[in-house]
Amino acid sequence: MATKLFLDALSAIKEVFVSKLVDFSLEKLASSDLLQFATQKKVLEEIQNLEKELKQIRRVLDDAEERQLKEQLVKDWLIDLQNLAFDVEDVLDEFATEIDRRNLMMERQGSSSKRSRLNIPSSFNDVLFNRDIMSKIRDLTSKLKDLEPQRSKLELRMTDCERPKRLEERLQPTSLEIENHVYGRDKDKQTILDLLWKSDDERNFVIPIVGMGGIGKTTLAQLVYNDASIQDRFDLKAWACVSDYFDVLRITKEILQSITSVSCHDNDLNIVQEKLQKELSGKKFLIVLDDVWNENYHDWTILQSPFNTRTQGSKIIVTTRNHGVSSTMGALHAHSLELLSADDCLSVFAQHALGARDFEGHPSLKEVAEKIVRKCNGLPLAAKTLGGLLRTNVDLHAWEDILESEIWKLSKDQSGIIPALQVSYHHLPLHLKRCFMYCAIIPKECGFEKEEIIL
Repeated sequence: MATKLFLDALSAIKEVFVSKLVDFSLEKLASSDLLQFATQKKVLEEIQNLEKELKQIRRVLDDAEERQLKEQLVKDWLIDLQNLAFDVEDVLDEFATEIDRRNLMMERQGSSSKRSRLNIPSSFNDVLFNRDIMSKIRDLTSKLKDLEPQRSKLELRMTDCERPKRLEERLQPTSLEIENHVYGRDKDKQTILDLLWKSDDERNFVIPIVGMGGIGKTTLAQLVYNDASIQDRFDLKAWACVSDYFDVLRITKEILQSITSVSCHDNDLNIVQEKLQKELSGKKFLIVLDDVWNENYHDWTILQSPFNTRTQGSKIIVTTRNHGVSSTMGALHAHSLELLSADDCLSVFAQHALGARDFEGHPSLKEVAEKIVRKCNGLPLAAKTLGGLLRTNVDLHAWEDILESEIWKLSKDQSGIIPALQVSYHHLPLHLKRCFMYCAIIPKECGFEKEEIIL
């Protein structure tokens, strides 16, 4: 069942990845424990044949994985290869299990030498394992060779590839990220601040920031929320992420917890709303409702009922993709966020790629950077994502690879994904691609404990 869910998630992402899977297998095949064990089991020759075949295939995978999005025959070939790659991984896991079994058995016998543990006399079970594993390896090598004719017909381009390096641990991001450098949003920020100061018109109670996904609505709201000029103008501030499932109880609890910094475990909406109303009563507050999709007037009426005892000048900032949300909440005006200018978009890209807003330190990269940024079409998320992908990488060829990617030729309508984000995903390491796939198994808004998912 878990395998089916994993493959369903893989299908949903519409991309088959094999290169990193093959990299993992090559790394395991080169491990000292396995090589020592393979010599003892007289399967070293079969291991070397399998490794040789995997290396040959690995040299065409970069080209194949990029072309799969436009060429179905290439994708079909990758699917066949992926199935074999999983089988290779299973066989290598059998090796690892057998090594662990032997080590454990010898530890119980009091041996202190790892080498002697692996060189114990073969039992009848060892002979059976030897015969079984050699048969599986030969079968896999043969099936990999069977893919060669189709590989030749597809004319996949070969590249040099070094033995993969071990993956490095990544630092997890903080829960609330605020951009250290934001470009092209000064006027937008001032407009929202001006609306916050207009306390005489009750119709300005709700201030919607409207724009397409990735345009920077949340970033703008964060800039305003954390601006020094408003810290003394409001008695209370709260931030709640709403998302597309409008759960009034959850949102109310999140607002309450943001204000009090105390977890709320009540599940009775009436009790929670009374607590929130008590906290807000007679106070001038600023509340940000981030990523609102719901246009149901009844739901909004219930959510805003604790706000009725507010002091004049209280405000709610709403970020949304839908102008209909503005009307539902009774907003007088909505601030539409526009795409960035070419210069500002280039600054965003440079900041995330080089840690600077310009190319004074790397003038040779500027021309290709400008071409990449033009493909971002003024979308800050696209510029940020691609800049992060190239972070500290000043190799001109790497930048040109991003620029010349076949993925750019796909429209958003074809894949359902912004091309710049598709390019970034394509270059993710395997462990992060797997995270996307496993998370795709979980329904939206479904809460879960980290221990429930094993990657």
